[in-house]
Amino acid sequence: MRRVNEVMRQVLGDAITSDLNDPRVNMVTVNSVETSPDLHHAKVFVTVFGDEDARDDALRALRRAHGYLQGKVAQETSMKHTPTLTFEYDESVEKGLRIAALLDADADDDDGREIRESSD
Repeated sequence: MRRVNEVMRQVLGDAITSDLNDPRVNMVTVNSVETSPDLHHAKVFVTVFGDEDARDDALRALRRAHGYLQGKVAQETSMKHTPTLTFEYDESVEKGLRIAALLDADADDDDGREIRESSD
């Protein structure tokens, strides 16, 4: 399944960046794909750079291009069944950035405390 997911991620990523002429998907990255064991369904996790409106617009555009993208998967792979694609926003990058910012802020606080303690 890992190999199927990776192949689908590559095919969809290439198709979205190269084939779709919709400006709403310019800043979309396919992070991962989770395909069901029976190959009937696949969740495509994407990140969209921009605000919440840009994210919603991009997801709408991807859902609208669903047929084309599913056809591209069928054309590029030799799977018995082409999974039905669903597109979801992947919040993991956003969460990672928030955690990194919190860690940086905590490190800055610790540095300030160490400087004050050493000067006492």
